[in-house]
Amino acid sequence: MLTMVNMRWSLGYCIILASILTGEAGAAGDDRERRIEELERRVQQLEQQIQQLLGTKPGTKPEDKPGGKSEAYPTEAERTPEMRLPVSGYMDFHFNKPRGEPGQLDFHRFVLLFGHSFSDRIKFWSELEVEHAFVEGREEKGELELEQAYLDFLVKPYFNLRGGMLLAPVGLINERHEPPSFHGVERPFVDTVILPSTWFDTGVGVFGDLGRGLVYKAYLMSPLDATGFSAAEGLREGRQKGFQSSWQNPAQTGRLEYHGIPRLALGASFWRGSTGFRFRGVNPRVKVFEIDGRYRLGRFDFRGEYAQVAISKAGELNLALQRETGVSPNVAERLRGFYFEPAVRVLPRRFNRDLALFARYENFDTQNRMPRGFLPLKQFDRSAWVVGATYYPEPDVAVKFDYTFLRNASSVVKAVNSLNFGIGWWF
Repeated sequence: MLTMVNMRWSLGYCIILASILTGEAGAAGDDRERRIEELERRVQQLEQQIQQLLGTKPGTKPEDKPGGKSEAYPTEAERTPEMRLPVSGYMDFHFNKPRGEPGQLDFHRFVLLFGHSFSDRIKFWSELEVEHAFVEGREEKGELELEQAYLDFLVKPYFNLRGGMLLAPVGLINERHEPPSFHGVERPFVDTVILPSTWFDTGVGVFGDLGRGLVYKAYLMSPLDATGFSAAEGLREGRQKGFQSSWQNPAQTGRLEYHGIPRLALGASFWRGSTGFRFRGVNPRVKVFEIDGRYRLGRFDFRGEYAQVAISKAGELNLALQRETGVSPNVAERLRGFYFEPAVRVLPRRFNRDLALFARYENFDTQNRMPRGFLPLKQFDRSAWVVGATYYPEPDVAVKFDYTFLRNASSVVKAVNSLNFGIGWWF
C-alpha cells in the first residue's frame, strides 16, 4: 500500500513539474494562471485517492479516524486498519530417570500461540498445547488443551478489559511457563502441587499499568471443583479447564507486581472462591495467597516464592467424597510450600551463548494442617534439592540438566531421586 502511495505522489510531482516548466516556456500570464488552477485540481484528486487508500476521509489525518492513533498504545496498527500478529510457540523435550527405574523420553509439550490485532484497541491472543505428543481418549496418552484464548480491549494504560480463556494470575510460573524462562527440566514442585500450574479457565477482568513500576490484573474466573482435590496433589485435579465450567459462584483472583527498581521484580497474588457446587450442603471455600520475587546482581540471579492454600470445611468434604467413592481423599485444610533458587551465569558477556549453574531448595506439604479427626499422610510432607545447569546456545533455546534429591517425612514410603535432561525452546 505504501509503495502505491509513493508512486502516486511521485507521479503527481512529475505532472506538476512538467506542467510548470512547459507553462513557463510557452504560456502567457493568463494561460499560466489557468495551468496553475488545473494543477491544483489534479493535486486535490491525488490527495483524495491517497486518503482512500489509507482508509481516511478527505480532510482528516489517519490518527483522527475511529479506532486510530492512541497516545497510550502507539503501534503499527495505528497506520493500518488491521494488523495480523505472527505465530509464536514453545516446546520441551525431556528425559527422566528416577532412581531404580528405567528412563523415559517424552516430548512433553508442543505449544502454538496465535494472535491477531483487529485494531490498536482490540487484540486477540491464544495458546493451544499438546502434551505428551499423542492424544487418545482422556489423559492416559496425552492431552490437548486450549490454555488461552482471550480478547483485550485497550482503554487506558491503567484500565483495560480482558475476557475469554485466561491463565490465573497466581504465582511466578503460571503466566511465565515457557522452558527458557526457568531453570530445571521440570517446573518447580511448589508450582505444581501447591499452585496447580498450568492453571487456566474461563473468565473476565481488568488489567493495567498504574505507573511507578506497578502493574495489576484482577479477574472473575470459573471456580475450582472440590471433587478433584486430593492428598497428593492438592488442588490440581480441581481445575475445570473451561469445559462447561460452572459459574454458580465465580472466583476472584488478582496479581500485583512491582518493577520500580532496576533488576528487581516483586509479586503478590491471591485466589478465593467456593468450590462445592457439585455437593448439597457442603461448599468448601478455597483461599490462595502467594508472594514471589526475582533479583539480578551482576551475573547472579535469585528467585523465590511462598504459597499457602486454605480449604474450609475440608473434613466435611472428605466425608462427602468418602460416601460417594468409598475412599477418603484426606484433603488437608492447609497446604504450604516455598522455594529459593540462586543461579550464576559463568560465561563471559562477550559470548553469544551462556551457561547458568543453579541450585533450588523446595519445601512443599499438601498435608500441612489437617481437619479434626484426620491424620496427615507423611509421604506428602516433602522437600527437594534440585541442582543443575542450563546452557543457552541461543537466548531462546535452553539445554537443561538437573539432579533432584527428593525427601519426605514418612518412615515407610521412600521418596525417589531422579536424573533429568531436557531441551526447551520458544520462538
